[in-house]
Amino acid sequence: MSYGPAPEGDAPVRDWIAQHGGTFGHYINGEWVAGTTTFEVLEPATGKSLANVAQGTTADVDAAVAAARAALPAWQALDDHARARWLYAIARGVQKHARAFAVLETLDNGKPVRETRDIDVPLVARHFSHHAGWAQLLDSEFPGYHAYGVVGQVIPWNFPLLMLAWKVAPALAAGNTVVLKPAEYTPLTAIRFAELLHEIGLPKGVFNLVTGDGSTGAAIVNHPGVDKIAFTGSTEVGRAIRVATAGSGKGLSLELGGKSPFIVFEDADLDSVVEGVVDAIWFNQGQVCCAGSRLLVQEGVADALFSKLRDRMERLRVGSPLDKAIDMGAIVAPVQLDRIRALCQQGIEEGATCWQPSWSAPQDGWFHPPTLFTNVAPSATIAQVEIFGPVLVSMTFRTPEEAVALANNTPFGLAASVWSENINLALDIAPKLKCGVVWINSTNLFDAAAGFGGYRESGFGREGGREGLWEYLKPSRAHEAAPLPAIAVGALASGEPLASGEAEASPLPAIDRTPKLFIGGKQARPDSGYTLPVRSLSGRLVGEVGEGNRKDIRNAVEAAQAASGWAKLSGHQRAQILYYLAENLSARRDEFAARIVSMTGDALVAGESEVEASISRLFTYAAWADKHDGAVHDVPLRGVALAMHEPMGVVGVACPDPYPLLGLVSLVAPLMATGNRVVAIPSERFPLAATDFYSVLETSDVPAGVVNLVTGSRDSLVRTLADHDDLEAVWYFGTHTGATAVEKASAANLKRTWTEWTGREWLDPRVGEGREFLRKAVQVKNIWIPYGE
Repeated sequence: MSYGPAPEGDAPVRDWIAQHGGTFGHYINGEWVAGTTTFEVLEPATGKSLANVAQGTTADVDAAVAAARAALPAWQALDDHARARWLYAIARGVQKHARAFAVLETLDNGKPVRETRDIDVPLVARHFSHHAGWAQLLDSEFPGYHAYGVVGQVIPWNFPLLMLAWKVAPALAAGNTVVLKPAEYTPLTAIRFAELLHEIGLPKGVFNLVTGDGSTGAAIVNHPGVDKIAFTGSTEVGRAIRVATAGSGKGLSLELGGKSPFIVFEDADLDSVVEGVVDAIWFNQGQVCCAGSRLLVQEGVADALFSKLRDRMERLRVGSPLDKAIDMGAIVAPVQLDRIRALCQQGIEEGATCWQPSWSAPQDGWFHPPTLFTNVAPSATIAQVEIFGPVLVSMTFRTPEEAVALANNTPFGLAASVWSENINLALDIAPKLKCGVVWINSTNLFDAAAGFGGYRESGFGREGGREGLWEYLKPSRAHEAAPLPAIAVGALASGEPLASGEAEASPLPAIDRTPKLFIGGKQARPDSGYTLPVRSLSGRLVGEVGEGNRKDIRNAVEAAQAASGWAKLSGHQRAQILYYLAENLSARRDEFAARIVSMTGDALVAGESEVEASISRLFTYAAWADKHDGAVHDVPLRGVALAMHEPMGVVGVACPDPYPLLGLVSLVAPLMATGNRVVAIPSERFPLAATDFYSVLETSDVPAGVVNLVTGSRDSLVRTLADHDDLEAVWYFGTHTGATAVEKASAANLKRTWTEWTGREWLDPRVGEGREFLRKAVQVKNIWIPYGE
């Protein structure tokens, strides 16, 4: 059966463009502002001009940020219900103009109108409606948290309106104001959205739109008046943003590139798999960050599946995206089409076999046919690089273990699909995949109630659901002056004399017991062969510790990586070990209190209080170890979407100087409770409490490598941690300079960071323990599991 054309009428949308004279400005403080210069927006399906749009300047960004800042107090002063009403009004407005938005998106982006009409625009309305609910519940569900303030958002061209909704809806629901820059190629639906907000009367300055190229986005990222950046785009730009925001104190969430595996086991329903592949890689012409671009097939069914795929590809229809009967539309821009073609050619040159349908794609506009590569080596460029086009690369595997190894063999970690009629096998594989979303016997499922985001170089943070709203909130205490530390920690002046009378006469020399490092469950001498003196605040020498270096950090990370079995223990098992740590620390309470006093010069009661607080903190995280549960999201699916808390892996920790024992325990214990392994740098000024603590670790059944302690210069050692590619996250509590260096260094592999330099009152459980630490210790994996006949 052949299909005739079924064109969607575009006259109303083209009339809307004409009514504006084909030229659009910025939307700042509730008014339209003409740009000093403009750039041309082209229609991908024809290559013809659609409109001219203002090029944003630094002055435009300044004005937009100022407007957002001025609007912030009144927007935050609204009660939860009032903000909920505004978000609901936006949702209804999108629904009212749904067809116009869909057609405009298709003209601007080149994707089929069937997709914009049935997927993109309904999801846009769903996000605003869903987040109206979060706005209504904000105070009751997120007590003690507050909006960041002014949020800068930069969105990509592949889902222009949907990415806007993913970012704007939670930002407004949380009480932030917004400055948004749409993609240079596809700004028109964002402009129409701004018109919609103007029509419904959203208060001036709450939403501001500045159009432009990458320089406009950079101006938003670098603006000192922006409190948080949310970015979706390439990994390369994400790295640059991480470096640019380092040390600024700005919140940051990044949703970046992907090279998602599509794993097919031999018992899968191959006909369903074929349709899943079509949706995974040829949806939106493959211009999807989570596209299932790597097909991993069990050897026994590979030939049969490839045959079915070629037959299906031969029947795919590529043409005008306004035709409701076509399957694939146009590539967004010539530069993207050239990149796709170049990577395909490189794949052929590297030895892969390329197959395309017998028919030719349209020559007017920018089209590329669906493409299948077989005989692809795992190390091939096309198997490692995000092509961002309708190109599928395939590899085969024999065992489930090999499938997991291949799936994880990229620096990305955004999404994956697992296809098997054996649900036990599918659910065994899903947690082993290093990615933020896993679809079982399905692909490309999205909903406002379920978080979306990646691991590793696919970025950090989540969009959607409860976990997505956290990205736009921070603790209310962050708006208050930081509490003073319990002790004044200052550097001892060079050459300052020791306090008099610090050593008593003795006929025999003391027996040296210089503490060592603690790596892989064993005491280890520092590679440097050097030690560092530890002095009290009065200058008295109270001991020495090993001076760790890069090799010691490397050894500690290797030991932590080898202790991966810790994450496989049940929460109950981890809880028992944390209780045991508390028990053994309690037995040596007086010894630890005396050690703290000898270093800090505090009264004995202060040392005893710190030890008691450390014992209590271990109890807290033992309690949480089997209670920090995930969730089942309510999504429109005949099945469930599981939000699982997964440990990040190996985490580097740089501890604060005040409270040398409590600071260490407060950071290491939540990571242990959630299944992470730790390489910790104890208090540089007062490290002896930590070196005493490793004897507690040794006697408390803590598996080797779960906790590793390297003493020495905090900022030097933590920089090595931040540079290390086998580390998934770094927590740093120290100086502003040190925090800046950590955040910049983390950009290399986009590891997660948690940095603070303002101080905490660690004795206070309200700020020294709790859910904030647990959230930082895990990443959320959403697993979609359809079921039913």
